[in-house]
Parts: sequence; structure tokens; C-alpha cells
Amino acid sequence: MSSNGGESALPPPKPPQSGVRTVLQYTGIPPSWLDKRPSLPSRNWLIFLSVTSAVAGYYIYDRQQSKKIRQEYVDKVKDLSVQPMGSMELPRLVTVYGAKWPGDQDYDRSMRYFRKYVKPILVAAAVDYDMVKGRRHGDIARHVADKIRQERRILAGLDQPFSSPMPIPGSSFEEKRQRELDGGIIVVGRHTLKEFMAGLKRGWTEGLELVDKEEQLSRALENDGKFDEPEPEPTVEASVGDDEPIPTPSRIPSSKPFSILATQALRAPPPPKPAQSVPANLNAPPAEIPPQPPTLLLSFTNYIGFTQIPRMIWDFFNERYKVREGAEAAYKLIEGNTRPFNAPSAEVLSLPEVDLDPQGPQKPFLAELTPTDLDFDREAESYYKKSVVREFASEIESARKEYYSSLAKKLETARALARGTREPTKEEKENPPPSEVELRAERLKKELRWTADEEGWDIVRPDKNVEWDERFRNKIRVYIDPAHESTGSESTV
Repeated sequence: MSSNGGESALPPPKPPQSGVRTVLQYTGIPPSWLDKRPSLPSRNWLIFLSVTSAVAGYYIYDRQQSKKIRQEYVDKVKDLSVQPMGSMELPRLVTVYGAKWPGDQDYDRSMRYFRKYVKPILVAAAVDYDMVKGRRHGDIARHVADKIRQERRILAGLDQPFSSPMPIPGSSFEEKRQRELDGGIIVVGRHTLKEFMAGLKRGWTEGLELVDKEEQLSRALENDGKFDEPEPEPTVEASVGDDEPIPTPSRIPSSKPFSILATQALRAPPPPKPAQSVPANLNAPPAEIPPQPPTLLLSFTNYIGFTQIPRMIWDFFNERYKVREGAEAAYKLIEGNTRPFNAPSAEVLSLPEVDLDPQGPQKPFLAELTPTDLDFDREAESYYKKSVVREFASEIESARKEYYSSLAKKLETARALARGTREPTKEEKENPPPSEVELRAERLKKELRWTADEEGWDIVRPDKNVEWDERFRNKIRVYIDPAHESTGSESTV
């Protein structure tokens, strides 16, 4: 007796499993994971992975090439760091100048560029360096000018050089001067070159008198009337007396009450100190200057602003080009091949400037195809923020006008509280307002900053050429690439 309905079909046998699958099956991994077959990602995932892989690959490639380039130049100069030195010798010292980039609040950008791209090669060659930073426009020019004037005073016998009580290597004035000549100078960017050359010219042109800039400015501001008190209107009674004449304003006594709180600043300023007289033959600018340390002109461009974001992105993924430029510049300085500073002739420099655009960089002196060292890195000035170039001077003037408009009320409050003509309010008791002495000090500090900024901007503004003096010709030398050594003065930087 048989029944087909009671019979059940047997499931088909499973294909034999591999040994790895059998082992993984007993590890707790879900069987669905083992049966899953790989498939292509979706369209969006493919786009994401492709873009991410390309960007990451380009970044990694760029950083690897940067390391190779840096290591290549380190290997070229590292033998200099193992050369023996005498017990009384000092390593080579390089002075680095970096000025503030116009429109950037971070004044250290140029020095950061030096530390990142040039310093590693100098360190590998055991070359020491001294960094001079310009926090505001004109700081480098003032530093260079003051340094040169100090050297001139020492050479003229007006000042005595610093002498150490113990014989220290390199402590004498002559040894320091020779070390500077042997070490060299690095100028980072065209804006720094403008300040450096302006300070160089000012230092070798101005007199040797010791000038206190704060005292000079304070005396210039004495008679501007900003701290003068308004003259009170005389009030005369109709009937003074039977036989007494009506007093004139000159005979009316002052109604200002005497206060013991009157400060020294309210009195007449002390007489000026007699300035040290310098003989005319020493105070006159020298007809010829001594040789100056050779200079390395290091190109630098700082991209700031919304419109320059594409260039920032390009620089981020092409770091190797800046690494090579910095390494080559350091290698030129270490090798020490130089040529005279290439400047236009005196006839060309004496030509009047016409068709100047105050918001753009100037044209080269001779022609676009034959630039000189005074035209070094001129292209970088085209990347200044247009708003900074256009509004720098007007912003200082507006800040000065706003300050002086509020100064009158502050002075009135300070004088009223000092003379006791009114009681201080509750807020003034909690936060005492500045006194007249403090207001005078604040005003002098602000004027010093505004004046210095105006002088500095007049040096670095893009429509201003690099300062030059005919006495500098054949006295300043520029580092060149060792491959250009045979071409001499015909090579260009």
C-alpha cells in the first residue's frame, strides 16, 4: 500500500564547502555574510571614492616629493656641518629680515616662510641665523637706519663700542662687523626689500645727532590746541560801584579754583635738553660707504582675501615648488657666489615718473624684458588687497579724527573731577575715567603709532619704487646660483 501524498521531496544537496568557509562558519559569523558576493558600489559612492582617492593621492605625492627635494639639498651641504672649528671660532651668522605683509594682521608670515623652506638647509650646513621681524610697516627701515647710525657714531668716535670685561670671541666691534660681512643677509619679499633699502639710505644720509622721537613728537604736538582750555566769557555786573570803573577782561582775576591735584602735565613743559653737538665734518653724509654684507633676495607672496582662495588651494597641493625655491635660495647663500647689485643708471633714475597708478605696482625702470634688482619680485605687489592699498591712509585719518572728536569730552570730565567742580557719578567711582596726564600719554602713544604707520606705508606702498643711492653701486652684492658663477654680472636673480 503506497501513498504519493505522504512522500516529501528531499532538498538538493549543498555544494561542498571549502575549509576556510567551514572554519569561519563555526566562529559565529552570520552565514549571510559568508554567502554575500561583492558588487560594484553605487554611482554616488564611485564619484566620492574617485575624488577622495585622487585628492589624497596628489597630496601624498606632493609631500613625498617635498621630502625628497629637501633631503637632496640637505645631503649637498651636510658635509659642512662636520668640518672642525677652532676653539675661538664662531659659526657663520646670517641676518634675516622679514617685514609685515600689507593687509595681513599676522606680521610673522614672511618669517614663517623662511623657517619652513630655508631654515632646514641652513641648519644642515651649521649656519646660524638671526631673525629681525617687522611688526608694523616701517619697523625694518627704522631698525636698519638706527643700526647704521650707531655704527657711524662708533667709527666717528662719538660713542664707545661695548667692551666685555672678559675676552669673548667675536665680542669686539671689528669682529662683529667682519662676521656680518662674512655671514650675509636674507631679505624675504619685495616689501622687505623696500624697507631694507629705505633704512640703508636713511642710515647713511641722516645726521648723527641722538634724537628722541617721543620728545620730538610731543613738542610738535604742544601747540596744536587739542588740550587747550576754552576761555571763559567774562561776566561783569552792571553796577560795580559809585566811583569804580568797569574792569576790563585783562584785569578780571581768573575764576579757576586752585587745586592741589593739578598735575605736572598741566604746567609749562620743561626746557629741552641741550642736544649733543656733532662736528659738521662728522655729521655730513659720507661720500663713500663701506662694503655691505651680500644679500639674498628671497621671493615671497602671501595670498590673503576671498578672491585668492583658489591660489591658496593650489599652493597647498603644490608644496614641492616652494620647498625647491627655498632650498635653492639657501644653497646659493651657502655656496657664497655673488655679483654686484644690478641697478639702473643714474640717468634712468633721474627721469620723472609719469602715468602712475597708485593702486598697482610700478613698471620696471628700463623695460619689461630687462628688469633690474630694484624690480625684484614686483609681481607680488599685484596680490595686495585692493581695499588695503586704497584705504590704508584714509583709515588712519578717520581713526585720528574719531579719537580727537571724543577727546574733548574726556578732557572736560577729567578736569572737572580733578578740580572738584562736580562729584563723580556711581559709574565713575566704579570705573574711574582717565586723568589728563593719562589722556596726554594716550594721545602721544596713538600719534606715535599713526605717524609710524604713515611713514612705513609710504615706503611699502605699491606705487613707490625701491630706494636707491648712487653710493650703493658696487657696494652691495647679491647671491646667485652656483651655475651662474661663470657669467658674473650678466646673471639675474
